[in-house]
Amino acid sequence: MAVFLHTRIRVSDLDRSIQFYCHNLGFELRGRNDKSPAGNQLAFLELPGNQHEIELTYSPDYDVKVPSDLMHFAVGVPDLTAFCQELEYKGISIWPGDWKEKFTTGGLKMAFIDDPDGYEIELLERP
Repeated sequence: MAVFLHTRIRVSDLDRSIQFYCHNLGFELRGRNDKSPAGNQLAFLELPGNQHEIELTYSPDYDVKVPSDLMHFAVGVPDLTAFCQELEYKGISIWPGDWKEKFTTGGLKMAFIDDPDGYEIELLERP
């Protein structure tokens, strides 16, 4: 049986991206390689309890330009309202801007944030 191991995204500043994902979303640094066979710097991040990793890849000769709506990945949290409030307190913009009002009307609780390079991260309430 095949296993889904990791997803690579290119980043413009490896340390900044590691800090963003670990400090704001709860990822943990599982490994780092400052010189891959292709010459990239790599960091592998994982959310505790998960096996799928994000591979952050930095190369000084690669200009990172993430097109709008290129891709996103989703992170589930047990209390999305509290999680979004904490992110806002840290200065991270949540969209849509009226997320607080939408959460009070019931239904699926969903919001988005952008990482430092513009990758979209979907936030879902998963009790």
